[in-house]
Amino acid sequence: MTDVTCACGQVALTLSGKPILSAECLCSDCQQAAVVFQALPDACPVVDDKGATRFVLYRKDRVRCDRGQEFLAEHRLTDASTTRRVIATCCNTPMFLDLTQGHWLSIYGALWPKGALPKLDLRTMTKHAPAGVVLPDDVPNPKTHNASFFARLILAWAAMGFRVPPHDYVKGKLDAR
Repeated sequence: MTDVTCACGQVALTLSGKPILSAECLCSDCQQAAVVFQALPDACPVVDDKGATRFVLYRKDRVRCDRGQEFLAEHRLTDASTTRRVIATCCNTPMFLDLTQGHWLSIYGALWPKGALPKLDLRTMTKHAPAGVVLPDDVPNPKTHNASFFARLILAWAAMGFRVPPHDYVKGKLDAR
C-alpha cells in the first residue's frame, strides 16, 4: 500500500498493488491544464522543465480516497471532455487525471515523497514537447502512445475482468478556464 496526500495533508489517497505504469506525459492537454493549475493560489509546479507532467497509473479498483473527499474538484478543459483532472481545493494540489470511461487513474507524481516515486517507464506524446526541448534517452520517448503503453493498460483491464469500477468521491467542479 502507498499513501499519498495533497500538499496540506487534508486529502489522502491509498493506492494498493503495483502501478500499471509510471510515465511523463507531454501532450498539449496536460500542458494546458498545467497552466490553469499553476495559476491557482499557492499552487505547486505541475510540469517540469521539459514540459512533462509525471503520472503513475493505477487501476481504479486500487485507489481509495481515505479523507478529504469534500475538497476534491474536477476540471475539464472543455465541457465535452471525457477527461477530468481532479484537484484538492484545500491547497490547490493536482491529485489525479481520470479518463472517465477508462479503468485507471493517472495519479500526479508530485504526490509521492522525495525518493519514493516509482521509476519512470516511458515518456509519451513527445510530439508535443515545447520547442527547443531535448529529451533524455533514459526511457522510450514515443511521439504518441505506443504499443507497450496500450499493452499494459489492456493487461490491467483484463486482470479486472474488463470492468470499469465506479469511483464517485469527486463531487466538486473547479471553474478555472
